Amino acid sequence: MTDEPLRVRICKYEDIERLARLNQQLIEDEGYDRSGRISLEGLKDRMSEFIHSGYTAYIFEEGGEVVGYALINRRSDPVRLRQFFICRDRRRQGYGHRAFQELLKQAGLTTVDLDVLAWNKVGIEFWKSLGFETRSICMNYAVKKQKQ
Repeated sequence: MTDEPLRVRICKYEDIERLARLNQQLIEDEGYDRSGRISLEGLKDRMSEFIHSGYTAYIFEEGGEVVGYALINRRSDPVRLRQFFICRDRRRQGYGHRAFQELLKQAGLTTVDLDVLAWNKVGIEFWKSLGFETRSICMNYAVKKQKQ
């Protein structure tokens, strides 16, 4: 980590591919079970749909290098943080805390809701360290496929 300030900027259409690549890493890291194997093109399409339907994407940069991103839904009340990602080589160095605080300032947010996958223990502890509290538990039922 440098002494340089962390820059938070709103993404433009030119950032879609970069956001899709970062989202691909996020999906891998959190082990999200519903994304299946979405191609990079599919992730680009999905990110484009998010941005065109009321979401705002932010890139976190330091020294001209991307250190992460966030995707928020401003149409919900309170605002919902849909995706938050810090690049693998920048984790456990304070970037997540700094990025979240800068995001709050840049976006003018005072209240934020988010979901964390139940098996993502590191993510749960990270959000708790920022002051988030558990308000609900979302559950899912799916019939398990039988092996043939």
